Amino acid sequence: QVQLVESGGGLVQAGESLKLSCAASDRTFSTYAMGWFRQAPGKERESVAVISASGGRTYYADSVKGRFTISRDNAKTTVYLQMNSLKPEDTAVYYCNADPIYYSDYSSPPNTGHWGQGTQVTVSS
Repeated sequence: QVQLVESGGGLVQAGESLKLSCAASDRTFSTYAMGWFRQAPGKERESVAVISASGGRTYYADSVKGRFTISRDNAKTTVYLQMNSLKPEDTAVYYCNADPIYYSDYSSPPNTGHWGQGTQVTVSS
């Protein structure tokens, strides 16, 4: 069972940056696709960014392209989400996911894999 612990959330003003981290407990971290997903109050969970096990493939939601960057450090079993130029609409709880499969479609979050407990990101205008 992979355990994921997110950190780095907080309250920032629009235009500022945050970097989220997700530390995994499993030594097989390098075999998992890792993703960030978010859920705003009253809304469904949505995909934000995903990186394949090797790091060679990435997915970004249109709403974050050019502003967010996902990366991973397999030696540290950690995945990151650098968020720049934050907007109030980025306010949500951000969840980390570890999945053995890198899907071809992330228009909806996967129902598989392991999830962290989430970290709150609040962007004020």
